[in-house]
Amino acid sequence: MTDQNPAELAKTFEPAAIEARWYAHWESNGLFRPERPDAQPFTIVNPPPNVTGSLHIGHALDNTLQDVVIRYERLRGKDALWVVGTDHAGIATQMVVERQMEAKQDKRTNYSREAFIDKVWEWKAESGGQITRQLRRLGCSMDWSREQFTMDPHFTRAVVKVFVDLYNQGLIYRDKRLVNWDPKLKTAISDLEVETRETQGGFWHFKYPLADGVTRADGLDYIEVATTRPETMLADMAVAVHPEDERYKSVIGKEILQPLTGRRFKVVADEHADPELGSGAVKITPGHDFNDFEVGKRAGIKAADMLNMFDAEAKVVQTADGLVPAEFLGLDRFDARKLVVERMKKAGFLIPHLAKDKEGNEVSADFEPRTIQTPYGDRGGVVIEPWLTDQWYVDAETLAKPPMEAVRSGAIEIVPKTWEKTFFNWMENIQPWCVSRQLWWGHRIPAWYAEDGSVYVAETEEEAQALAGNKALTRDEDVLDTWFSSALWPFATLGWPDEDAPLLKKHYPNDLLVSGFDILFFWDARMAMQGMHFMKPAAEGRPMSEYVPWKRLYLHGLVRAADGQKMSKSKGNVVDPLGLIDQYGADALRFFMCAMESQGRDVKMDERRVEGYRNFATKLWNAARFCQSNGIAGSTSVAAPAATSAVNKWIIGEVVETVAALDQAMADLRFDAAANAIYHFVWDQFCDWYIELIKGNFDAETKAVAGWVLDQILVMLHPFMPFVTEELWHALGTRDQELIVAQWPAPAAAVDPAAKREVEWLIALVSNMRTAKNELGIAPGAKLDAFLPDPSPATRAIIEANPAAIERLARLNGIRFEAAPAGAAMQVGAGDANIVVPLEGVIDIAAEKARLEKALAASQKEAKSLEGRLNNPAFVEKAKPEAVEKARADHSHHSAEATRLAAALARLG
Repeated sequence: MTDQNPAELAKTFEPAAIEARWYAHWESNGLFRPERPDAQPFTIVNPPPNVTGSLHIGHALDNTLQDVVIRYERLRGKDALWVVGTDHAGIATQMVVERQMEAKQDKRTNYSREAFIDKVWEWKAESGGQITRQLRRLGCSMDWSREQFTMDPHFTRAVVKVFVDLYNQGLIYRDKRLVNWDPKLKTAISDLEVETRETQGGFWHFKYPLADGVTRADGLDYIEVATTRPETMLADMAVAVHPEDERYKSVIGKEILQPLTGRRFKVVADEHADPELGSGAVKITPGHDFNDFEVGKRAGIKAADMLNMFDAEAKVVQTADGLVPAEFLGLDRFDARKLVVERMKKAGFLIPHLAKDKEGNEVSADFEPRTIQTPYGDRGGVVIEPWLTDQWYVDAETLAKPPMEAVRSGAIEIVPKTWEKTFFNWMENIQPWCVSRQLWWGHRIPAWYAEDGSVYVAETEEEAQALAGNKALTRDEDVLDTWFSSALWPFATLGWPDEDAPLLKKHYPNDLLVSGFDILFFWDARMAMQGMHFMKPAAEGRPMSEYVPWKRLYLHGLVRAADGQKMSKSKGNVVDPLGLIDQYGADALRFFMCAMESQGRDVKMDERRVEGYRNFATKLWNAARFCQSNGIAGSTSVAAPAATSAVNKWIIGEVVETVAALDQAMADLRFDAAANAIYHFVWDQFCDWYIELIKGNFDAETKAVAGWVLDQILVMLHPFMPFVTEELWHALGTRDQELIVAQWPAPAAAVDPAAKREVEWLIALVSNMRTAKNELGIAPGAKLDAFLPDPSPATRAIIEANPAAIERLARLNGIRFEAAPAGAAMQVGAGDANIVVPLEGVIDIAAEKARLEKALAASQKEAKSLEGRLNNPAFVEKAKPEAVEKARADHSHHSAEATRLAAALARLG
């Protein structure tokens, strides 16, 4: 029950105090998950932000959309659960703590693993709650009483069970493969955590001599190879040529004698070598290049025999065959690159790059300059090195099959549907998922090794010891990829692996997942894999729709800068959502996010629009103050009150239509359509017209209807603007419950066509009259005469029923049903009526015509000039985009102005 009492509303709407007060009230009273044990469940899990994180504009969009849905479903009476928590963020958190240690001249390796992990937990206790506090400021109505953390004991239990079960089912295995290695963080990272940047590099060409005096068919005794990474030749194991390349057929199977190392290896035939690219021959370093790894395997080189020339910091080490010259050992990879080129050049094996200088003279250089697509780690920020290591892998190809079937069958609906193609393309070509990370912070892999190399996977060391027959065991040092644990979020947060957990039985599958498209494969697809695999046994014999992690997946776009560029700190165009909340209030920012979110399209940041929605909240506030001051209070009825007047019947019908539009938009997950529907109802129908139409006529019926309509507005608007609506809800009457748990509108009424036609006729008359006056420079308050000979019976009835409104709002001295006097006049339309308003003595007709004609000619001339420029391909293609955009905007403005001025002239006859 509420303990809030109605009070007179302040003159100005100030969101800050309202927001702080109401959020604390909702949370402390358990209103984010009211007790509704018998209600239909509705469940969303929040994409768990990193425990290191702070609220950015993408979080603001993602969480606003979720909160709109959860508040909407709560108002509809459902047992609405929004699961919230944070991710332990293995790499990010370890980096944060290590940076803090570095600032104190300390480092991780000064501590035991356990002591360092204790330090991370200390950091979490002190600093790990920033983003959850910020989510509260946004108004997120999450179930904080059940806040989760991916390193909580119950969650760790689920993670360990998943690993062990997958291992026992043959779906997790250990393998030696190339991984993306971050030499700064000294850990493997996934393909999805690699970002490609353009860097200025080079293409070096070298001679690789054929061994034993062998020559090619053309008489040459070498093969030319080219590379962007010369240092890797220290671990070369083959040269590949295309099997159909006539230049090299005679030397396939022959040996190369590598100049620097003296290593002998064969020329192999492989279609990876493109005869049209460079010399058509490719040096193969299978231990340090993903493509070369596959070529090496096809050539019969086992992964265990592939040469490795780098340590974990990407410094040169001796290869297994001991052929790397001593002068290279210990060099950083880029220093090694310089020395390799220097030594190959000195020995006469560098083929210089010939080019022309500005004067056209031929010049020689060691390499051909190239723009290289270079992989960087998104966390470590250094160039990624393909590195051959033993890692743990998940058989993603097998686990991907059920989610693909779920999307094809409709058991999972992806919205917008256009993302399905991307989803299938990735899932159908999915690679083994490397899930081990060389970190200390995270879920430690439950695997133990014996001295003989045997591996034992179990949930506890005691179980592993039993499997090993009490051999001496050493535990795996690695932890699991953070995304491995977060993939369990939809079911582990609900109590799994306890299959009888009440929340799990009631709230799985989740109803909806709202996610940025950028984590479709990081997280969404992996949740689908793990959820369907581990929840299927409990749903044995039941349809697939009962064990998918969620029934719908909504993918939204990115929030971009106003000019459409991606936000980045380096560009200086990052927008702080907390700053916007401080300035305009959370309600305004939330409404902006919804209004701009159009089924996955990127959202362009526009602070003026946020300010505009703050003005929208202020307009509603002022309308509520007006109602309050005229004795209009909150309603006690969910159903619409009885109404006899046309204006009251009309506004009730508008509520009916708005509720239907909102329900349809929410069913379709069209947040922009939902925001648009309630915005226009509040601003246009209610504030601009209904309040104007009822002024001076506050009888009992009108008060009851106005109070009921205002209540419906507050309920419909609440999911979008929860703070201002809750404040107004309590200011308008003594309530027996908070708005957050009120009932979604159920008007139990219908649209009255006659009332709708009558009020819309009046609105058209008033709007068109105001427009006409404005076009002709007539003062808005000037009262004019009006004539309408032979009105239709329906129009005559409307006019006769509304003399006061016509006089007050249209500023007419009534409308006479007779012909207008001769002379200049303007004509104003409304419905089927063409009302004549004499202008003699109102304006100087000749002067007004001259003014309008001059302005029309100027606008037409400017519009034609701009049209010519825009039709010129040279301008459109070569001018700056902003110049073209301005020309288009100016053309649109002058065209519209010409149309308006022509209409004004036509009114004068």
